[in-house]
Amino acid sequence: MKRKRTIFGVFLLVLLFLSPSASTAAPGDPIPGINVQITGGGTGSAVSIQLLLLLTVLSLAPAILILMTSFTRIVVVLSFVRTGLSTQQMPPNQVLIGLALFLTFFIMAPTFMQINDQALQPYLQGKLTQTEALQKAELPIKQFMAKHTRQKDLELFLSYGNYPKVTKVEEIPLVALVPAFAISELSTAFQIGFLIFVPFLVIDMVVASILMGMGMMMLPPVMISLPFKILLFVLVDGWHLVVQTLLESFQ
Repeated sequence: MKRKRTIFGVFLLVLLFLSPSASTAAPGDPIPGINVQITGGGTGSAVSIQLLLLLTVLSLAPAILILMTSFTRIVVVLSFVRTGLSTQQMPPNQVLIGLALFLTFFIMAPTFMQINDQALQPYLQGKLTQTEALQKAELPIKQFMAKHTRQKDLELFLSYGNYPKVTKVEEIPLVALVPAFAISELSTAFQIGFLIFVPFLVIDMVVASILMGMGMMMLPPVMISLPFKILLFVLVDGWHLVVQTLLESFQ
């Protein structure tokens, strides 16, 4: 329950960071609410625009959170496992995404706890202003992303955006760190996926060679190799090994 509240609090803090009114909040102001009024003056138009921007930010918040956590690597690797097994839609997409989400919460729990202790709780208690809380909340997530971002990927976006050379994690702009982290995660996930594909490819080649030697060229090799690949995956406790590899890759 404590971890669930922490994750909800961190999500709330991210929404405050992405809110259009974040830069205009005065120190010590409570968490802003939404008051919708239909009027004919200029104030009503301003509120409508703010509400539209807020809804836009809310719709993009899940995608932003996915790209700033370990979710990308996990879901890509799990998709490679399903493709290597050639089981079509088994496990279903809902199962893979649900497992990826809970693994993401488990891996990101220390980072979320750090954000909660250093930024969210002091802000809710009135010890920090909104700007100070957001600055403190950025550091843990930057440290996590910078740890798993390849140097050449980060330099690509820093040089293309003409950003000054950084010497500390705090100086890295999020607009450059997030895409660099995303492509680094994709590269790592594809490397893991290649290693997962190798044993399944060997089984497919062996089965295809045997069928060709027997003259059964019209029989699809996948129909014969599928039970053997599932049997091999079960015997080696494949799901345990895949999850263990993912967890160790974030240490």
